[in-house]
Amino acid sequence: QVQLVESGGGLVQAGGSLRLSCAASGRTFSNYGMGWIRQAPGKEREFVTAISWNGALTSYVDSVKGRFTISRDNAKNTVYLQMNSLKPEDTAVYYCAASRKFFTTTLNDYNYWGQGTQVTVSS
Repeated sequence: QVQLVESGGGLVQAGGSLRLSCAASGRTFSNYGMGWIRQAPGKEREFVTAISWNGALTSYVDSVKGRFTISRDNAKNTVYLQMNSLKPEDTAVYYCAASRKFFTTTLNDYNYWGQGTQVTVSS
């Protein structure tokens, strides 16, 4: 089992920045590919970004490329999402998730999920 706890969400004006953190406990964190997924009101969950076990591979949905950066610190069992130039359409609950796969962008491959953190971007 892996337990995931997100933090860092909040209310920010358009153009602002937030940094989300996801602290993991349980099994060896470095054995899991990690991802951030978001869900806006009335919409399905959407893949945002993923990072491989060793941090060598990353992937981003087109809408956040150049604005969001995923990173991980395996010594601290933590994955981060730096979000810059935020837009109102980024408003959603952001979930951290862990996969037993080395690296994946497929939501069904994620085995463990956090409880989510709300990000609200005002115009």
